[in-house]
Amino acid sequence: MAVPKRKVTRSRRDKRRSHHALKAVNLVECPNCGETKLPHHLCKSCGQYREREVLEGAEGV
Repeated sequence: MAVPKRKVTRSRRDKRRSHHALKAVNLVECPNCGETKLPHHLCKSCGQYREREVLEGAEGV
C-alpha cells in the first residue's frame, strides 16, 4: 500500500493550499435599472441583456 514516508510539514501543506481561497464576486451595475448583476449575464430585475429585452415581464421576478 502507498503510504507517505514522512509527515508533510505545515509549510509544504500550506503552500499547496495557497490557491484554495475564495475569490470575491465581481458585480456590475445594470445600465437600464441600476441593479447589481453579474457581468455578461441577464439582469434578473428588468430582464435586459445588452440593451435588449430578453425576458418579458421580469419586473416582479
